[in-house]
Amino acid sequence: MKRKVRFMLGGDMRVGIYLNTLGTDLDTLLSRLRAATEAGLTSAFLTQLMSLDAITVAALGAREVPGIEVGTAVVPTYSRHPLALAVQAMTAQAISGNRFTLGVGTSHRQIIEGSYGLSFDRPARHTREYLSALVPLLRGEAVEYRGETLSVSGQVEVPGTTPPPVLLSALGPVMLRIAGELADGTVTTWTGAAAIARHIEPRITEAARAAGRPAPRIVASALVAVTDDPQRVRDQVAEQLGFAAGFASYRYLLELQGLSGLHETVIAGDESTVDKEIGRFAEVGVTDFLVSPAGDEADQARTLAFVRDRLATAPW
Repeated sequence: MKRKVRFMLGGDMRVGIYLNTLGTDLDTLLSRLRAATEAGLTSAFLTQLMSLDAITVAALGAREVPGIEVGTAVVPTYSRHPLALAVQAMTAQAISGNRFTLGVGTSHRQIIEGSYGLSFDRPARHTREYLSALVPLLRGEAVEYRGETLSVSGQVEVPGTTPPPVLLSALGPVMLRIAGELADGTVTTWTGAAAIARHIEPRITEAARAAGRPAPRIVASALVAVTDDPQRVRDQVAEQLGFAAGFASYRYLLELQGLSGLHETVIAGDESTVDKEIGRFAEVGVTDFLVSPAGDEADQARTLAFVRDRLATAPW
């Protein structure tokens, strides 16, 4: 059942920005983060690709732009040992003044095996063991963990910090159960409001409840363009990012939604259309919506201006 009261009353869903680090220089990223803060957005999450390190940029951004939450969406787990990632995350937490959120995920077989030369076997088992070691490390606990996929022995001590929230990129039932049990929530991509209502929110919420944990945070990102030519924007996304539909997890997600390509998940149209589409995410229990401005420079500026004005008058 849709939670229409969320959108009708407004203000329940936080709105942030999703910043792509690939092909973007540091000064531009920091400028976009400042613009997001000035527009009233509450958070800025950065992608981790073969470019600038997202954790480092997030920490620097928080230092230079006070008040905004910063995070990653997401850092691949296979390529970073839990102990090394805990050290880096806690350093970011110290630099940011405890405003850092760590988003992690397995990434994709093509990247982990093709680029890193690592095995992508048993991703669910790997993720459960990874979080079982990582989360206590972030709490400053001494960890002695011997699993089937990894081993950890150590402790991370960073004075003046609190454990950062951990979000797990989870799309399928098994990963959502792990997210509910061991993480503070999930972060999604290429996922519409209807799919979140049917498949994401019920599973992770029930898993958290069964584990005796607080209601999980559900962070949803989407490409958004306030534009007079939505088809042009979708065509650009199909040309630039269409290849990613070949990744197994994204292909599963598209099939689940009855879609053929990632471009079909783009929210594009005039202000009224975009307003209604974003509002649907608030209706289905999304706690945080990340706007990833799409289209040309004019579209992106119009999108950010729309979000700024909407948040100033009647937040979602």
